[in-house]
Amino acid sequence: MAEITRADVIRIIASSLNRGVMLRGVDLSEMDLSKLFLAGANLELANLSAANLRETDLTKALMTRANLSYTDLSDSIMTGATLYEANLVAANLRDVDLRNSDLRLADLREANLHSADLTGANLWKANMHGAHLTSADIKGAKGLPIDIQKWLEGGAKPDHLF
Repeated sequence: MAEITRADVIRIIASSLNRGVMLRGVDLSEMDLSKLFLAGANLELANLSAANLRETDLTKALMTRANLSYTDLSDSIMTGATLYEANLVAANLRDVDLRNSDLRLADLREANLHSADLTGANLWKANMHGAHLTSADIKGAKGLPIDIQKWLEGGAKPDHLF
């Protein structure tokens, strides 16, 4: 399979206007995709491990079962994104807007969620062992164990969860 480059991704984005970007199952590992407009993109099953997605617009992106381990997503917009069963182990999600996102069954072990906005996100059965949640906003987040939700909403500022 031919290797895809950032220039190829930019061409795909340009040619996909009004249809949505289709990168399903593509290997984009270690690629610099920072500051791109990937809102509504289909990245289902894509390998984005160790990629640079800083300041990327991923609003309503479909990222079911995508590998985002060790990926830098800091300062990105991921409102309404679907990250069902996504691998986000040790991902940098600092200051990411994840409002109303679907993170059910996502693997967030050791992820950095410092100052992330998880308002209304669905975290049902997400693995958050060792996740960094300092200053994260979890108002209305669904699926958090009730004791953790009360603890965080009560003003706790944890460095690591669990």
